[in-house]
Amino acid sequence: MNTDIKKTVRQRYATIARKESPCCPPVSSCCGSSPGKAGTISQKVGYSAEELQGIPEEANLGLGCGNPVALASLKEGDTVLDLGSGAGIDCLLAAARVGDRGRVIGVDMTPEMIDRARENARKGNYHNVEFRLGEIENLPATDSSVDAIISNCVINLSPDKPRVFREAYRVLRPGGRIMVSDIVLLQPLPEKVRDSIDAYIGCISGALLKDDYLEAVHRAGFTGVATLGETTFSPDYIMDDPTAQSALKALDIPVEQVNEMVSYAVSIKVQAFKPVQAVGSR
Repeated sequence: MNTDIKKTVRQRYATIARKESPCCPPVSSCCGSSPGKAGTISQKVGYSAEELQGIPEEANLGLGCGNPVALASLKEGDTVLDLGSGAGIDCLLAAARVGDRGRVIGVDMTPEMIDRARENARKGNYHNVEFRLGEIENLPATDSSVDAIISNCVINLSPDKPRVFREAYRVLRPGGRIMVSDIVLLQPLPEKVRDSIDAYIGCISGALLKDDYLEAVHRAGFTGVATLGETTFSPDYIMDDPTAQSALKALDIPVEQVNEMVSYAVSIKVQAFKPVQAVGSR
């Protein structure tokens, strides 16, 4: 099942990177779309117009559910790692914050996304950014090598989220921090939705319960785990999304149940720290 999920996620996001599909996940705050619509979506989830105007338009696919860069308190000279960097939007924004003395590394498992991100960095003349092909469960980075980790609506797509947090802990320097925006559940979904790969790729069925998500962060070894914000979704986010509509039709879920399920999911912003006297992940 995990192999099937990764294969399907990679294929779906490769399609988005090649601009063959207008949409992927089932809520429009997690949905790739046209440049104009992507800009509107991104502003709704926390990006400023100034931030979006300062990067190549092609870097913004409207795939996020928040703006981790705005939360990360990045400093000049920081080394930053972005989990699931996509077309590069958060990496490019982070690059401006860390300056020439800093460094930003984007990791994505989809080759087409890596190619697109590298092209966006080239177009924008970013010299302090690099993109690496790899999985967030097996990060292509050395131990204790980065100051901050950011991620935007990606960890929910991993079939092994606890391992993602253990890897994040491993590559962070003692005292480093993780700042992520992600989708979690307030209560369990119906079994047939949980078992749907299409629903998984759409951010919902792969999401953990909120308490389980935060516990996975704790168990990786992080301290100071805190939820800094929480945003609910409107049923319109799903009802307007063709990918979601296709999955729901296949699952034969009535509209009333769809509206109820939307209330189960929220976008949260989570902050946590690797202790200065870190002794390794648990």
